[in-house]
Amino acid sequence: MLFTMSRVTAQAPAAAPQTPPRAAWTVGSQGPLPEHAKFTREQAESGAALFVQNCAFCHGKDAMGGETGPDLTRSKLVTADKNGEGIGAVVRNGRLDKGMPRFSLSDADILNLVAFIHTQQDNALSQSGNRRGVEESDLHTGNAEAGKKYFETTGGCVKCHAATGDLAGIASKYSGLKLEMQMLYPRDVKPKATVKTKSGQTITGIVEYEDEFTLGVRDSVGIYRSWLRSSITAKVDRPLDAHVDAMSKYSDDDVHNVLAYIQTLK
Repeated sequence: MLFTMSRVTAQAPAAAPQTPPRAAWTVGSQGPLPEHAKFTREQAESGAALFVQNCAFCHGKDAMGGETGPDLTRSKLVTADKNGEGIGAVVRNGRLDKGMPRFSLSDADILNLVAFIHTQQDNALSQSGNRRGVEESDLHTGNAEAGKKYFETTGGCVKCHAATGDLAGIASKYSGLKLEMQMLYPRDVKPKATVKTKSGQTITGIVEYEDEFTLGVRDSVGIYRSWLRSSITAKVDRPLDAHVDAMSKYSDDDVHNVLAYIQTLK
């Protein structure tokens, strides 16, 4: 009897490895599919036509993001939406602060849009290895302490920036790739000029126009002034030059570490 029990124990199959539980809001990386209401194929097809007509310009015709609109298949709002209560509110009210207008659509049309967007998200999440974008968590690979050291020493970033000054809260304003882009090559940063005229007047301002012959700046009270370069002396400070120069000096680790540090500036 003991021999028999021993054989049974030896032949018992090994327990299947446990898969770590996924976060409920993990989107775009093959987590459990969201719990959406059931719609008909006809509703989804009608929604596809409406989406192309009204939404594709920003969000792409497949709802996976466009030039100005986010990828809706990875949207937390879409994931949480069960029967159009979240998507419908956004469609009706818009998101004016983010550039999305209101749409006057019937309840039936909105439900058709919802059916299409849900279908696109389910399809996207059901595929493996087909992520189009980059998750914010993908960029959390650096060492913040090492990044802070680089920022304050080797990188020379403190010549122009301060964690408690111009960069205070920047990680709350930007995240993910947008934060990395701002770190590597910030947008909307214009050169500043200090102009000295032949009469001895000194004017400082933001450079609004410049070419080989002309320099135009907007001064501190918003007045635009321009001169022939031959009539002035001017010193132009170009903040982006330091970022361009840094690109040739960064190692991959430097980029990841400095980004990790910048991500702490909330």
